[in-house]
Amino acid sequence: MASKAKLKNSKAAHSAAYQHLIHSAELHRKAADECVDLILGAAAVIVESFRDGKKLLICGNGGSAADAQHMAAEFVNRLSKEIERPGLPAIALTTDTSILTSYANDYGYEGVFERQVLALGNAGDTLITISTSGNSANLIKSVAAARHKGLTTIGLLGEGGALISLVDQAIVVPSRDTQQVQECLLSIEHSICMIVEQEMFNS
Repeated sequence: MASKAKLKNSKAAHSAAYQHLIHSAELHRKAADECVDLILGAAAVIVESFRDGKKLLICGNGGSAADAQHMAAEFVNRLSKEIERPGLPAIALTTDTSILTSYANDYGYEGVFERQVLALGNAGDTLITISTSGNSANLIKSVAAARHKGLTTIGLLGEGGALISLVDQAIVVPSRDTQQVQECLLSIEHSICMIVEQEMFNS
């Protein structure tokens, strides 16, 4: 049975939703023009790491933490139903609440990812940091830890921010609108997973 619920100002809401989708589509098109070669470069790094028996670590805050978990799930399980394959070693550093809260309680939140990179990362592994601002202190520290341990670092980022110049490879969505950057980064994350799957298992 269809709901009879209505918004008080449905005309304004319709316009807002329409404009949001249009702006998102325009940003996706702009990112396609500017970021495809960078996406291929990031995928190549990850493929090389997996083929060498290494792993992928992924981290972010807030919505980007959810993206980190989403991306890890696509690698460990699968993205495409058309490709049957073994799981790939990807770990989201945002999932273990006991690690996150115990470290934050004892030392502060800025080191929650750094600590895990130092504990879990090895030379030849890859670290992906996801950030719309590029300025999160805990991500900056994770990149420094990754460099110390010999990991390759990839940033999935919005415009501006310190991480752009700190990571080995930066994929930068050309916007500073947090919501729209998040939406575009999800498409980029799916693109990276798709290319890795195709390169490793569908050639």
